[in-house]
Amino acid sequence: MPIADLPRLHPILEAASRGELPDWAEVEPVRREHMARVAGLLGDWAEARRENPVERDRWVAAGFLHDALRDADPERLRSRVDPTFRAYPGKVLHGPAAAQRLQESGVEDEDLLHAIRFHTLGTEDFGTLGLALYAADFLEPGRHLQDEWRADLRLRAPADLTGVVREILEARIQYLVGQGRPLRHETVAFWNRMTEGRAWASASEL
Repeated sequence: MPIADLPRLHPILEAASRGELPDWAEVEPVRREHMARVAGLLGDWAEARRENPVERDRWVAAGFLHDALRDADPERLRSRVDPTFRAYPGKVLHGPAAAQRLQESGVEDEDLLHAIRFHTLGTEDFGTLGLALYAADFLEPGRHLQDEWRADLRLRAPADLTGVVREILEARIQYLVGQGRPLRHETVAFWNRMTEGRAWASASEL
């Protein structure tokens, strides 16, 4: 399809694909550096997968926006998110809150909103972008832990995104169980979905 015929992104997403955050974002410099690394990794993966330029920009925008409210006061966010999310732990409220702010600003890309909403916990309803954001948030090169393993996963991700996400999710679950910490039902459902072998549809198709 010619570039001129591709659908346009919402202006907020177009701006985010250039690294420009909305005025309601609450991000400290260190957090912004993390967001830029996630966005860069997503852009590289999209290019490696030969996604069209608009889709690549969409992936990059998700990388810049996923933590747009990460440095906001969680209790202030709790009062503003949909009641569905108000019982969530404070450290994961920024995903639902950012997705809600984007939606209130006119963004209608439910697959992208869903990716941002659940990028910390995972969800059985992810589309491809959700899987990619979940992986990139974990694998961005600024996180220095098990560097060789992470580097291998980064290289594999474009061609084997589902396999890479499953490996990340398994490692995270093993860590939580080893620490005696509870598993959120969203994460358990995500794991169960990963083991079923069904194709992943976008959230808008569910």
